[in-house]
Formats: sequence, structure tokens, C-alpha cells
Amino acid sequence: MQKKLIALAVAGLASTGAFAQANVTVYGVADATFDVVKAAGDAKNELGNTTRVSSNSSYIGFKGAEALGNGLTAVFQVESGLGFDQGGNTLGTRDSFVGVAGGFGTVVLGKLTGPTRALGGAVDVNSGATGIGTNGALLGKLGNTLVSGGDNSVGTTCARSATCVSIFDDRWKNAIAYVSPTFAGLNATIAYVANENKAFHGMAPANTRGYDAGVKYANGPLMAAVTYNAVSLGNAAASDISDFRVGGTYNFGMASVRALFDRARADHLLAGGTRTQNVFGLGGTFNVTPAGKIIGQFYYADDYKDSGKEQKDTGAKLFEIGYEHSLSKRTILKAVYAHLNNDNKASYDFGINSVGINAAANGSPASAGTPAVAVGNTFGATVQGIQLGLRHSF
Repeated sequence: MQKKLIALAVAGLASTGAFAQANVTVYGVADATFDVVKAAGDAKNELGNTTRVSSNSSYIGFKGAEALGNGLTAVFQVESGLGFDQGGNTLGTRDSFVGVAGGFGTVVLGKLTGPTRALGGAVDVNSGATGIGTNGALLGKLGNTLVSGGDNSVGTTCARSATCVSIFDDRWKNAIAYVSPTFAGLNATIAYVANENKAFHGMAPANTRGYDAGVKYANGPLMAAVTYNAVSLGNAAASDISDFRVGGTYNFGMASVRALFDRARADHLLAGGTRTQNVFGLGGTFNVTPAGKIIGQFYYADDYKDSGKEQKDTGAKLFEIGYEHSLSKRTILKAVYAHLNNDNKASYDFGINSVGINAAANGSPASAGTPAVAVGNTFGATVQGIQLGLRHSF
């Protein structure tokens, strides 16, 4: 007998995960593409066509469950990212947790995907929400001041061929989450991020703490959700950041439409003021054959505001068009083109497999909580690329 559990890190706001009692399942995704990318700025810093092989959030995982009796089930998952073009892969880099489930819902502890990140991925048109066209290029970055630095921290720059998403679109370490049962298609998730790294006896402070909450409705062709993520960075400036999202999808059978609104905010992060930014997204898919579909999406980051004053030319636009062809239930052949156009005072990069246009000189990132630093007029760069490859799930 199998039980279906809504586990935060397995599915978040996107789907339900099936666990077999007393079994361990090995699963994963191997996703590789051949890329041709280009960044165009001023003549001095223009990066011509560059080729590379990208592993597009490939991963391997182990998950399982054990019936404990009295309606309780113990669940666990250990999931690790795989980079085909680099060594040093380690365990537990992705959603990894242990928890218990029952009629009351599910409680898990570990490194978790919060409902805010899950909603962004659920609305994205790409299989696995990965690749150079993913909406993580613009969501929640707030003028590149809230790029995830890993370990529940923020930075301002992205290295070449790196993951370059906002802190809200990364996984939370030191987290505990509760996922409610589903009633008539409606369920709720709330996660708390613990402040394990609070300064103590001279240790460097990294007192990040906060919560991530969301409500999702999924019934038939419709999915709609709203999320709110509030975090205190615990730095000397007492910076508070937050992200509000509302979005959904509707599947017509032959086609689907997706829409998302995102509003990020930071208080006391930049010279003690408040910065806000809105991002709007619209996407869709269309089945041209029983096995093939066209995907496309457009995201627009509005100019951000500092203490209520609009900062001109600080936004960006992301456009993606692609085709995915299912060779089998587990294997997809794909081709995508993505185009990211920065305004004159912006330096956004691809969310997955970034080109590195806003990396600081000599590879050393700018200080967290400071505005993105342009190196040789990299502000206003246009980043574009083509990916051709294969995605296999096992």
C-alpha cells in the first residue's frame, strides 16, 4: 500500500510526492545542453559567442518512508545537485529533510524549498524550471541586491556558469516546515528559518531568521497560489527583506497559460532606506503534436524605487521561446532561445547558468548589502543564448 504525502521539499506548492512504505527510492534528473551564449555591452567588455556544456540543475536523490502505526509515517529525503562539468559534488545540496506525516499534515526539518520558491518554479514554463530562460533571472532580485549568496545570505554578483537567483528562490537551510492536508484542492505551507548562526563569543554574525508561508489551490486544470516570505538578515544594519507573490496556471489541454506577480522589498539594506521592485510575468505552452510543445514566457522587472522614489533605467526584460519534444515519458529533447535585456543602469544575468556579466574585478564579489558594481560599464548589457540538449528523469 502506498501513501501520498504533500512534502514541502519534494513538491512544495507544485505537486504531491508518492512514497512507498519501508522502501527507499533512488531518483534524479540528468539534464545537459550545449549552449551558445553572448553578452553585449560596450566594445571593451563585449563577450562574443561562447560555447559551453551546462548541467541545468541535474540531481540525484534518495527518498523513503516507513509506517510507524497509529496513522503516522516517517519520511526522509537526501537530494544532491550534480555538475557534469565540475568536480566536488557533495551530498545534501538540494532539498534534504526528515519528518513525520499523518492525518494532521506533514512536518519536516532540514534544507527546504519554501512555498515562495515553489510558486516561481510551478509557473515557469521550462521542464524542471531550469535553463537560461527560467524566470529566476528577474524574480526577487531587487536590482541585484538580493542575489542568493548561499547559506541563507545575500550578495550582489553572479559568477560565470553559476546559479544566480534571489535569496527567495534558493533553498532555506536550518528550516522546519508544516504542510497541511489538502481540503477541496486547498492546502497551506509555512516554514520557519532558524537563526543558528547568531553571533556568539566573537563568531561572525549571520543571524538570518524568518518565515515563508503560502496557500495553494489546485483543482483540475487550475492552480493558483499566494505566498509571503519575510526574513531578517541579522546584520549590523538590522536589514529586513520580504517577497510577496501571487500567480497561477490554467491548462486547457492543448495549451496552458501562466501568470505571476512578484514584489520584493528591503528595509535598512542600502544606506538605511527602503527599496521595492515589482516583477510581472506571463507564459504559456502549446502542444503542436502529441509529443511536442512550444514554450514561451516574458518577464518584466520594473524600475525599482528607493524610499518611494523611482530610479530610472534600473529594470530589465526577459524573453524566452523554445520547443520540448518527449522521446518517451522520461526523456525530453529540448531547444530554447533566451534574451535578457538590461536597462542602462541594470545588470541582471541568467538565473541558471549565468554568463557572469556583473562579477566584480578579479572574481571577488561586492560586499553584501551594497549596490551591484558595474565593471567596465557592464550595466545595460544584453545577454542572450541558445540551448540544445536532453533531459532524462529516472
